[in-house]
Amino acid sequence: MFHSSSQYSTMDGQNRKDIYPGLEVGIILKKDQRSGNITYGVVKDLLTSSAFHSRGIKVRLEDGQVGRVAEIVED
Repeated sequence: MFHSSSQYSTMDGQNRKDIYPGLEVGIILKKDQRSGNITYGVVKDLLTSSAFHSRGIKVRLEDGQVGRVAEIVED
């Protein structure tokens, strides 16, 4: 898959407009940044205010865990 830092939308959690409360996502917790371990859950709050973030939009899951979106779980 070709990745570009332009305005094209990718479903990898870098664009705030793709993420909303109730969405099922995979996040990388701060403690898992080195290992890349992904934790799955449902978005409760969006914590990143900018429209785009290169390492993923930061969210709080319904269970209270905070991390950056690594992937969006498709239906």
